[in-house]
Amino acid sequence: MLETKATSPRLQFWLCKKGKPIYLDYFPLGISCGFPSPGDDFKENRISLDEELIKDAEATFFARVDGNSMMNARMLDGDLLVIDKSTEPYDGCIAVCFLDGDFTIKRVQKKKDSLYLVAENPKFQPIEISGDSTLIVWGVVEWVIFKPK
Repeated sequence: MLETKATSPRLQFWLCKKGKPIYLDYFPLGISCGFPSPGDDFKENRISLDEELIKDAEATFFARVDGNSMMNARMLDGDLLVIDKSTEPYDGCIAVCFLDGDFTIKRVQKKKDSLYLVAENPKFQPIEISGDSTLIVWGVVEWVIFKPK
């Protein structure tokens, strides 16, 4: 369940509401994208997306991607992100960052004694975090949910 929490000029955030998990039909063996396989091969199970996608409901929030700076990481405009504030940021993670008063989604990269926020689009230059910068890592992106176009 989603509850609107905060809005920035470019991002809208939702917090996770605790509730009873909803179980949906699930095919654990997958569905063939090549040749069809007999329907008898699929044993129907149930899955809860809450339990699958959310480790800690109190620390999880959602946001929509705005823009195309992370397109090579398969995060496209309008996609829904599942973000965990309890995951410690690490080198190479993709994180929601509050940098000098603005939100951004970038890959965190450490090189020698410097920290960078790196876009996944060659049109955007890495942002070096200097001593003059104010950086807060809000959370680490755990999942991307997209709608095929």
